[in-house]
Amino acid sequence: MSLGIPDNITALLFDLDGVLTSTAVLHRKAWRQTFEDMGQPFSEQDYLSYVDGKPRYDGVRSFLASRDLTPPEAEIRRIGDLKNDLVNRIIDEEGITPYPASVRYLQAAREAGFPIGVVTSSANATRVLRAGNLMDYVDALVDGNVITADNLRGKPEPDSFIEGARRLKTSPEHAAVFEDALAGVAAGRKGGFGFVVGVDRGNQREALKAGGADQVVDELDELLS
Repeated sequence: MSLGIPDNITALLFDLDGVLTSTAVLHRKAWRQTFEDMGQPFSEQDYLSYVDGKPRYDGVRSFLASRDLTPPEAEIRRIGDLKNDLVNRIIDEEGITPYPASVRYLQAAREAGFPIGVVTSSANATRVLRAGNLMDYVDALVDGNVITADNLRGKPEPDSFIEGARRLKTSPEHAAVFEDALAGVAAGRKGGFGFVVGVDRGNQREALKAGGADQVVDELDELLS
């Protein structure tokens, strides 16, 4: 079975929330509640423009800057940690559902012998992967904890994807990136990755293409043939 990727690709790097699992919806819900509890209305477009795909403290800074607010670093971290606690509670209450089409793609990739990495800004990726029964597919994980510990720049900078490629013992030009966030697509393009796939979960097809995606799909299994 073909994975629908160029012949020179030897490793696959997937974002988590919104690509492999439906947890992007839960993150959006947690962000909305966190900011609205502060008296700051938070829309779907705010999520896509300022928060989606970024490490959570960067998301806080970006959104508040759009409101001309520049709180001290301690307050930014407090807000980000409140959001993280909230999303963990939501995950525990509502559970995790991997996208069936994404699981099919992971299965095909595993059967074809491709090493698989997950690269996400989320600090709770291990919890999500275990809850979604996806850990067996993952050969390397670069999450928000690694990004912080290793002083990597978050998406839209390419550092986390480059680290993912390193952990899979390949170079960016031989790795494919799968992303639903504009920040993630930008990171893949900026990092010189060999193939960047945009996954359209929110009417962003044209924006993902404009941002540098080589191909845009609604579901990952559309690539299979």
